[in-house]
Parts: sequence; structure tokens; C-alpha cells
Amino acid sequence: MTMIWNQRTSDSSNKREVGDGDSLKLIPLWSIVLAVVVFVACQYFFNSGPPPHRRPGTLPMHLIFGYTTGAALASYVLLIGYVSRDVKRRNMSAALWMLVVVIMPGGIGAVVYFLLRQPILTRCPNCTTELDSDFHFCPQCQFQLAPVCGQCFRGVQITDVYCIQCGHDLAQDQTPARLRAYSN
Repeated sequence: MTMIWNQRTSDSSNKREVGDGDSLKLIPLWSIVLAVVVFVACQYFFNSGPPPHRRPGTLPMHLIFGYTTGAALASYVLLIGYVSRDVKRRNMSAALWMLVVVIMPGGIGAVVYFLLRQPILTRCPNCTTELDSDFHFCPQCQFQLAPVCGQCFRGVQITDVYCIQCGHDLAQDQTPARLRAYSN
């Protein structure tokens, strides 16, 4: 679930960070065009004209092989495009990870990438320190980034009345005004 206070609004000087729902927008245009070309090329290769060695009645198999091979290769091209943008967003070595994803056979490089990729860092709105997305307070300026229980200091939802960990009444806590505005 995307938290309201973690979403960024776009203005003229800053580009909006891509959130969880926008991950398909990370696929670059060159990757989409190349995937379409690869799919069409597979269709042409498997279904072009009747060669002399083609037996009668094998057309359905040629259609199935053309479609599945084209879909698999086009998906791989789209995956390479996604990784090419995602590594930059996570401040990782783009050349290294593109080499791993392209060279390792059968998509193993993409699996390794998804297992080892770094978390996306966010910035503190108060002091612009880079933070993990699961931080509740900024370690530099103590700015409260997300609501926490006033007794056990564990994360809570903005709509919770009681802490799910210790049962503390959250209405007694001094919630910052910017978080209090979202609870109404």
C-alpha cells in the first residue's frame, strides 16, 4: 500500500519519482519498439511462405511456435529495457547489470538482478538526506516521515485508533499537523 506522505508531488524543478503503480512506465520506448520488431520477426520466420519441406497440416504448430517464441523473446527485450532504467533509479552500476542480464542465459541474469537490487532511496523533505523507504524518522534532523506509536515507536497506519503491537491509544499521541491532516 502506498502511503500518502511518501508520495511526491511534481513541480517544475523536480521530476516525480516513479512509485509502485508506475513501474511499467520505466520501460523505455526503444525497448518497446525492439520488442515489437522481434515479435514480428519471429512471426515472419516461422510463418513465411510455404517452404518445400513443410508438411500439410503443420500450420497450427508453426503458428504456436511463432507466437510463443516471439512472445518470449519480446518479453525478454522488455525486461532488458526495464532493468536499464531501474538500475539508474537505484544508483547501481548500469553497465555491470546490463551485462549480467544480457549475457546470462535463460533470464537467470534478470533473476539475479531482482534478488540483489538495492532499495529505492527517498529524501527527507526537511533536510534532503537520502533515506530508506521504511524509515519513520530522519536520522539527521528527527523529522517524522510516517506515523508511529507514541509508546513503542513502531509504525502504525494513519487510520489506526490503537497500536497493533502494544494496544496504546493513538489519539493521545502528539501527531504532527501534516500527518493529522490525512487522518480526517
